[in-house]
Amino acid sequence: MQGHREGNIVVGLDIGTTKICAVVGEMMGRDIHIIGIGSHPSIGLRKGVVVNIEATVESIKRAVEEAELMAGCEISSVYTGIAGGHITSFNSSGIVAIKGAEITPHDVDRVIDAARAVAIPTDREVIHVLPQEYIVDEQTGIQNPVGMAGVRLEARIHIVTGAVTSAHNIVKCANRAGLDVCDIVLESLASGEAVLTEEEKQLGAGLIDLGGGTSDMAIFSRKNIRHTFVLPLGGDNLTSDIAIGLRAPLNEAEQIKRKFGTCNHTGIQANATIEVPGMGGREPRKLPRQILGEILAPRMEEIFTLLNREIVSSGMENTIASGMVLCGGTSLLDGVTDIAEAVFGVPARMGRPRGISGLTDVVNNPMFATGVGLVLYGAKKEPEKKFRIRDPNIFATLLARMKKWFKDVI
Repeated sequence: MQGHREGNIVVGLDIGTTKICAVVGEMMGRDIHIIGIGSHPSIGLRKGVVVNIEATVESIKRAVEEAELMAGCEISSVYTGIAGGHITSFNSSGIVAIKGAEITPHDVDRVIDAARAVAIPTDREVIHVLPQEYIVDEQTGIQNPVGMAGVRLEARIHIVTGAVTSAHNIVKCANRAGLDVCDIVLESLASGEAVLTEEEKQLGAGLIDLGGGTSDMAIFSRKNIRHTFVLPLGGDNLTSDIAIGLRAPLNEAEQIKRKFGTCNHTGIQANATIEVPGMGGREPRKLPRQILGEILAPRMEEIFTLLNREIVSSGMENTIASGMVLCGGTSLLDGVTDIAEAVFGVPARMGRPRGISGLTDVVNNPMFATGVGLVLYGAKKEPEKKFRIRDPNIFATLLARMKKWFKDVI
């Protein structure tokens, strides 16, 4: 970071399909003070993946400039999110023998290296290695085994991978906008940092980030992430449904969705109407508002049903005891939580960023969950910042990082 707040600033850059958002947080001891936010429409992404670098770079620059003006500092490095249908994840485990009288941090590194030693295709990159639990001599559920006596140490970890090209393109866009990338973070993991309570993470909860191009899901239990999944359906599909159903231009359909959108077609007053602009010079038409509920409710039900199918197929249906938490711009639609409760069979609530101070009234919105979450994630990682990704040596940096993690394979 540069500027008059040197060293205390963490910036989250949420590069989404609908909007690009930069959130600036100042670290004040253990507190995170939000001091700036910038947002700009995104036109260079489709379903969470960069399809137009120039347009994305321009949007990043605008969002960052807006955040810089508000925060009164110059932004030079960011933590950025990644999503898209190319994201896949799986669980792995590894076992090592303990050489000394007690378990040391070196033993923990060794067992995680052993669990990481799985073959990953060359076109995929590891984004996260998330320890779930450690097992010492068949004693399960250990969060930190350092200092314990034992003969055998086992680790269970969750590995998140993504397409190398997609990760590189996100970094390339940030670099061309003049920014270093401190780390790439799975968006649902970042959102979980911002909106879930410690009790929900402990007891078990599902987080669904309903974005424009994708719906990202993460399941937490016993303070750790258990499962992640990205569904390539989101708010853009709802807009498209409105455009087709009402025969309206896409940009007008987006405005109608934001202003009048509802998934509730029974509780709307019979006389409530919306005006739909005509296409190709035709006259505008007045339609009952409840038609929107008839269009949007089935699509939301489909998205939640596909996510629920993933929960069941991964054996996680008994892990979400405290319910589902919804965030992302699409979660603002009227009636979304009711549909979620009906499909998942557990309580659902809207997730707003928590654990922060400063511009809380501005970011107190589910659509800023990922941006604020990236700041909170970055604040945790800031003391141990391992690498920054800059374009000229990006491939060497990522290869070195992967070699360190997979030295048993490569």
